[in-house]
Amino acid sequence: MQGPDILALERSPQNRELASEIVRFTRRSARRYKRSRTSWGDLVVDAYSWGLGIGVALTIAASFVLALRNEIADRASTANSIIRAPWLVLPESLLWTSITFAALLVISNLARKLGPMTVNGAENTWWLTLPVDRRPMVLPPFVRKVALTAAGSAIIYLPFSTVTAVDRAPLEHVLTSLTFGAAGAIAVVLAAVQQLALLNPRLGKAIAATVLLVCSVLPALPSSPWPTALVAVAAVGLFAVVVPRAGQVRGDELVRGGAVAGHAGASLFMMDPNEVLRALGGNRKRVDGGRAARFYARPSRGALRALIRADVVAFLRLNPPLVPPILWLVACTAILLVEGGLPEFAQLAVIVISGCATASGMGSAARKTALVPELDALLPLHPALVRASRALMPCLAMAVWMGVLSGLLVLLGAANPWLIGVGALAGVGMGAGTLRAATRTPPDWTAPPVETPFGPVPRAQLGSLMRGLDVTILAMVPVLLALYLGYVPTSVITIQAVFSAGIFLVVVLSRAKRI
Repeated sequence: MQGPDILALERSPQNRELASEIVRFTRRSARRYKRSRTSWGDLVVDAYSWGLGIGVALTIAASFVLALRNEIADRASTANSIIRAPWLVLPESLLWTSITFAALLVISNLARKLGPMTVNGAENTWWLTLPVDRRPMVLPPFVRKVALTAAGSAIIYLPFSTVTAVDRAPLEHVLTSLTFGAAGAIAVVLAAVQQLALLNPRLGKAIAATVLLVCSVLPALPSSPWPTALVAVAAVGLFAVVVPRAGQVRGDELVRGGAVAGHAGASLFMMDPNEVLRALGGNRKRVDGGRAARFYARPSRGALRALIRADVVAFLRLNPPLVPPILWLVACTAILLVEGGLPEFAQLAVIVISGCATASGMGSAARKTALVPELDALLPLHPALVRASRALMPCLAMAVWMGVLSGLLVLLGAANPWLIGVGALAGVGMGAGTLRAATRTPPDWTAPPVETPFGPVPRAQLGSLMRGLDVTILAMVPVLLALYLGYVPTSVITIQAVFSAGIFLVVVLSRAKRI
């Protein structure tokens, strides 16, 4: 019997029809099983709850988009910006094109990690071992992913176009959204091209980035339907190249994508962001020992020094990616220099989001060590010292990142040089927040939701979800206050030191809980 990584070479019409019949039988049986366990009353209640929740969410989102659109449309200069007199002004089109390009790269990267052609565990056991053509097995889910990505991208881009281009007509907004939807489909299809290994991996990534860069420029040209037609034709052409070769994906690649997608989907359903990050980062194969080899070879004295050295080595060997923190620095700087000036609350929100995203990326080692808390209990050290050692490198990394960000803001004229020290102190509290997030308890699904005017709210689950993020945002409050004032009072420095020290002590002295 063939293994899952051996391709079925026979692709006759009879073989393909047999594979299609197997797929139809499996899915027909699955639907029959689900219908037998679900009543019409449950379906009606679920549909009502989902419809009510989506309607309320869309209403709130539409109100926010319209308010932000009016705020941006009414601004006349950079007087409402954190930077009062910028010495460099970026055109708005460049900023929005960069954001579009970054969004397409995120779609392509996620599609590559999640498949896009995959099989789940049951399909792996039942389908991949059969000597039949795999295309009828993997093609329908791939087509659905492309279609859903295109539709979702178009829907999400519509409010973005409405906010960032207030002078466009409604039809132009629709054309721009359709262009971005087709570009999102191209991003998924390019991920499938890389999965099929039709090109060299580096060449494939370079070509994908180039194509997505071109696609990110086209939504800024909404005056005619030609950009939309061009992207749509390109998407159809690439799709036509991939479809005949859909059955050539290796079995191990199908299993890997299915495992990652299943892990990430279950983690999202259970509202566990730690597991989501572990799922998306679990396929990184590059582990570097060169950065920490000399440091690791030095003799250590005492258990605490040995533990600190082990945590430093683990942090360095896991290779925290340098590109995302740098890109977040660029995003924070660019959003302050955009022509016309964005509202202050929007600029501060971007800084908060950048800080939270960067802090989350620095917690890889903490999330891995938190998987087995029993090992920490075996160390001949107080639990507070163990947690302090775990938080050391994230605190140092975030202190450096916040110091660099604050230095850039000082150079741009946002505040006086004392902001650099305040930012570095805030980084300490943000780094401690990564440890708090890594050791968060799973959501308590036995607690009932709280009834609100917007429907039932899972308060216990949201509390677990916010663990770690709460102290990260709290640590940034004095920095945001200094940026809003335009200078750093002495009281802000004191408050920042107290906040960071208090957050660090709370995180370190908190009792570790099983996750």
